[in-house]
Order: sequence, then structure tokens, then C-alpha cells
Amino acid sequence: MKTTGFVKKIDELGRVVIPKDIRRTLDVDHNDYLQFYLEGDSIIMKKFGDRCTFCNSSENVVVFKNKLICRNCLEELKNNTSIDPYPDNESN
Repeated sequence: MKTTGFVKKIDELGRVVIPKDIRRTLDVDHNDYLQFYLEGDSIIMKKFGDRCTFCNSSENVVVFKNKLICRNCLEELKNNTSIDPYPDNESN
């Protein structure tokens, strides 16, 4: 395990700021998900894997028009030409 030399204080709400150098190195941005788990007496934090925008699957995820989408959802979209883009609007 690499020591970074950073020491951070946990605030009253249990939050801790991840140093910018670490976020940049691990490509962690706001709204990214992080996974926490314990290993002995250490807290391990990892960037949570890429997930499909539609079904939240982490398998076979590709980028389509700057969005993450799994191949199953991509195929479903390609095969379903009758999708109503505005399902809450009623037709008169």
C-alpha cells in the first residue's frame, strides 16, 4: 500500500475531503460512486465500477453519446423503434 502523507480530519457529519491529487490520480469526480469496505483495521475506498445509465448493470458497459450504457440496453433501444420519448404526455 502506498503512503500518500495526507492526514484529514473527519467533520461532525462523518465526512472527509479526498485530496485533489488522489481524486485526479484515480479519476474520481463529483457524483461518482465510491465503494467502502474493511480490510483488517483499514478502510479501503475504491471507485465503484462504471454502470449502465438505464439498468445499473456493470457488465459489458460502453460509452454511447457520452453516456454509459450496457450492450443489452443498447440492443433493446436499437430493436425498439416504438419508444415514446415522452411517456407522461397524453396524446389527444
